[in-house]
Amino acid sequence: MEFPIHKIKYEDLVLFCEKILELAELDKYSLDAVTKGLCETSLRGVDSHGIRLLPHYFNSAISGRKNPKPNFKIEKTFPSIAHLDADNAFGHAAGMKAIDIAIEMAKTQGIGTVAVSNSSHPGAMASMALKAARKGYIAFAFTHADALILSHGGTRPYFGTNPICFAAPREEQEPYCLDMATSIVSWNHVLSNRNSSKPLEPGIVADEYGKPTTDPHKAAAVMPTGLYKGYGLSSMVDVLCGVYTGMAFGRSIPAMFTTQMTEKRKLGQFYMVMRPDGVISKEEFINSMQQMTVEVRAEPAKDGESVMLPGDPQMICAKKRMKDGIPLDDSTLDALVAMSNKNNVILKLI
Repeated sequence: MEFPIHKIKYEDLVLFCEKILELAELDKYSLDAVTKGLCETSLRGVDSHGIRLLPHYFNSAISGRKNPKPNFKIEKTFPSIAHLDADNAFGHAAGMKAIDIAIEMAKTQGIGTVAVSNSSHPGAMASMALKAARKGYIAFAFTHADALILSHGGTRPYFGTNPICFAAPREEQEPYCLDMATSIVSWNHVLSNRNSSKPLEPGIVADEYGKPTTDPHKAAAVMPTGLYKGYGLSSMVDVLCGVYTGMAFGRSIPAMFTTQMTEKRKLGQFYMVMRPDGVISKEEFINSMQQMTVEVRAEPAKDGESVMLPGDPQMICAKKRMKDGIPLDDSTLDALVAMSNKNNVILKLI
C-alpha cells in the first residue's frame, strides 16, 4: 500500500516560515535571509538544509543560542578585506550581510573578502553565493562545522563536513553553482536513516573506532570525499573560517544538535566576491561561461543519463517543485504540523 506524499507550494512554505520566525522576533533582515535560505534550499531539492531545520532554528532563537536582532559590527581592515562580527546572528543573516559588504568592496576594488565571526549555522552555502552570482559576480562561500568527518588515517573526526561553494554568472538566468560538503554524505543523511533504522550504503560512515559500518545507530563519523583529498579540503575550510576569524576550530567547535540550546556556537564563515571583468570583459566572461555550459551538457552520455554541470540537478528540481509543490517527509511534516498547532499558524498543504 502506497501512502500519499504530502506537499506544499513554495509560496505557502515561505508564508509559513515567515509567520513562525516572526514569533521568534527576528528583525526584518534576519527574517528575510533565513526564510529565503531555508525555503529556496528546499525548492532546489537540498532537503537536508532546507525547511526541516526550521524547528531547530526557531528553538535556538527563543532559547538564546541565536540572536534574532543582531547588532552587526563591520571593520574594514584593508581596502578589499573586512571583518563582520555577526553578534551571534542566524548564519543566513550573517552570510547575506557579508555578501552585501563583499559586493560593495568588489565594485571598486575588483574583489571583496569578508571574514565572519560570532555566527551560527548558515544552512546551504549556495544561498549566499547565488545572491552574488545573480548580481553578476563570482563568489566563494565557506563555513566550518563541528567534528564529523573521519580524519585520514585516524579513528575519529577532527574537522567538520566543512562545505565549499562557488558560483558564477552566465547568460542563462541561473548561475553555475557548485555547493558540496567535504564528506561523501551529510550528517543529516545519517540521522534520516537512523530515524527510520534503514541501513546506510557501504563506505560512507565509520563507527566510534573508525571502522566502516552500515548501521546508522553505530555511525560516529562520515567518510571524506576522495579520502585524503576531502579531508585536506575540510582542513582548508577550517583555516579560513576558524583560524583566520579567531573562532574555535576542529574538535573545539560546539556540536549543533547535542550542545545545550542556550550555548552560542560562535562559528566563522568566509566569503570572497570577485568582479568577472578582472582579465577579460564581463560580456566575454558571461558568454564563455554559457559556451562551457552548453558544451558540457552536449557531451556524450551513458544510457539513461545526462551530462550535467554542478547545480543543474538543483535547477531541474526547483522547476519541478515550483510547479508540483515541495514534498515533506514524515518527520518534517510532523514537526511543522506541531509548530502550526502550537503557534496557531496555518500550514497550507496541497
